[in-house]
Amino acid sequence: MSTSLSPSSISHHNAISFLLFTIFAIREAIVPPSKTFKYINQGEFGEYIVEHGANYRVLDVYTAPFQLCFYNSTPNAFTLALRMGTQRSESVQHWVWEANRANPVHENATLTFGRDGNLVLADPDGQVVWQTGTANQGVVGFELLPNGNMVLHDRRHRLVWQSFDHPTDTLLVGQVLRQGGPSKLVSRASDSYGSEGPYSLVLEPNRLALYLKNSKSSKPLLYNSDLLEVSEGPLANVIFSSAPETLEGYAYELRLGYTVANSSMSGTSILSRPKYNTTLSFLRLEMDGNVKIYTYNNNVDWGAWEVTFTLFSRDGTVTECRLPSRCGSFGLCEENQCVACPRPQGLLEWSTRCSPPNLPPCKGMANVDYYKVAGADHFMNPDEEGQGPMKLVQCREKCSKDCECVGFFYRETSSKCLLVPVLSTLIKVSDSSHLAFIKVSK
Repeated sequence: MSTSLSPSSISHHNAISFLLFTIFAIREAIVPPSKTFKYINQGEFGEYIVEHGANYRVLDVYTAPFQLCFYNSTPNAFTLALRMGTQRSESVQHWVWEANRANPVHENATLTFGRDGNLVLADPDGQVVWQTGTANQGVVGFELLPNGNMVLHDRRHRLVWQSFDHPTDTLLVGQVLRQGGPSKLVSRASDSYGSEGPYSLVLEPNRLALYLKNSKSSKPLLYNSDLLEVSEGPLANVIFSSAPETLEGYAYELRLGYTVANSSMSGTSILSRPKYNTTLSFLRLEMDGNVKIYTYNNNVDWGAWEVTFTLFSRDGTVTECRLPSRCGSFGLCEENQCVACPRPQGLLEWSTRCSPPNLPPCKGMANVDYYKVAGADHFMNPDEEGQGPMKLVQCREKCSKDCECVGFFYRETSSKCLLVPVLSTLIKVSDSSHLAFIKVSK
């Protein structure tokens, strides 16, 4: 007796066969022995000048002007990083990507690209510190592309993993921030090279926003959104790019291009127009929360790296006084300078020792008071005016009842109230109706 299969059974059988074939094909796709490598962190240090005054060892992974290295600024604490620069110039060479930020390896650590397609950074004792997580996923090759993107690809040269999807504090030309993917940069800590700092640049639905993370606040504090803000609709992605402004190529544009989600709509924000080729550029979130673009000028032999854009600048609309850390933990800033230390007895001479008042244990309104500084904004004020309208006494009560609040800022014309969990830089303004009230122990 013969048995026939129904069309649905045949379709199901074919689907299972195709899935098994795909799994088998992926598992069979292995890295050829000639493409594997193992580098050991040992030997002589390099001779060129690099960021952070670091010592470094170069690896054979090189595509001009990028080279993979082990570097350290603290003895026996190494970071696997990508260096950008040319040996023709003796200008400082920059670190534009890091694999194991805040998790250093030691002497004789290894970087291994094995036949299973996984790229693994391990300490001498074999402990894995960082990896791409691409074992048995069809990877057959590793490349460092001319744009600085390190990629692992399959037989059809489709990307399985790329360093562009794992930025630290830097965007290279062609690198993208996108919703649902790599959506932010995080600064380097100013007091500990290799670890994360408190500042972040975040892609939000309608803007790029800068935030300060502070231990005294339950959420990050917005301090700027001037880099890019759109009204057309939710952003799908933002790309940092460089392109000739003229057909002759005498001038180039450094810009942020964006596309709108679920739409063909796109746009461009031009940040800078240098008068030379800017292909070798990168955008960085600095340790102090500023955003700058660095460009390599091939026409220069010494000092070839130039700052071609600064968000918080001395001659721009967004001044240095809007940087949260411009005046340290506390200070009044005017015309880009720290001009006073606001104390209960008045505006005293500023120094790095100027600090906010010590507050008693939080027990509500009974044990706190305030002193006033007229004509002052908080670094958050330009982007967040506060809640309200409300009366001054209501604003004061809200701060007194809030254990996170160390002061409040009140605008008499709009009756808006801004509570702040950290003081840092206060901005001197000409409008005396902008009032700052600093919380002190009664």
